[in-house]
Amino acid sequence: MGVDYDMALSDLIRDQFTFQAAAYANAQPIRNEEILQRIVAAADPQVDDEALDVASGPGILTCALAAKVLHATGIDLTPAMLAQSRKLQAGQGLMNLTWVEGDVAHLPFSDASFTLVTCRYAFHHFSDPLTVLLEMKRVCKSGGRILVVDTAPAREKADAFNQMEKLRDNSHVRALPVEEMVAVFESAGLAEPKVETLRMAGDLNSLLARSLCQPGDEERCRCLYEESLGEDRIDMQPRREGDNILYAFPVALFVAPRS
Repeated sequence: MGVDYDMALSDLIRDQFTFQAAAYANAQPIRNEEILQRIVAAADPQVDDEALDVASGPGILTCALAAKVLHATGIDLTPAMLAQSRKLQAGQGLMNLTWVEGDVAHLPFSDASFTLVTCRYAFHHFSDPLTVLLEMKRVCKSGGRILVVDTAPAREKADAFNQMEKLRDNSHVRALPVEEMVAVFESAGLAEPKVETLRMAGDLNSLLARSLCQPGDEERCRCLYEESLGEDRIDMQPRREGDNILYAFPVALFVAPRS
């Protein structure tokens, strides 16, 4: 049952991110340079690091790390996303990169292969976040660092947030509030992570245009945004601007050493 479920989820992820590969890779919120530099600073890349970026998507973080480390590897499930990664690499003239197509719950790397292991905006797609974090820990050398960045709704708004995101993206599983992600780090046997929080701004029309919604779900998603304009029950700080709605995703950065 678990294997079948994970295969079905993998298919949903490939469908979503094959459809939106180019649009996602070029979306202003995803490419936000200020947020990217905050993530890079939190990762603290060193010139002798061997870095692994898990569920690397369009390679934005992978390439940013490659510019500062000895070598960076990105692994992702979706070939269309890896194609975007190679395009970005070529545009930046980076040579110290390797791209791997693979399942992040079963990383195809030996124990202690990397000194820095990261994952950006992907944990909400994992049916078992602990399994992925344990794999990240396994391939990270003692004395290395592990960084996870993901959407992190307030605990009391998490159910509404996840309902909204599932309507927008049927490969979404569950975004964890900060307290729950900290508990996952502890369950993985890692030190309590250092946590930073921020907001990732964007607009609803653009977000939905690059999403592969199921029939009727786009309208349901819009309704949730409309209903949240007053009390913000989805934790997106929505506000109207003309025929559009602006939002700000709640995001958290978690960094812990690998003992």
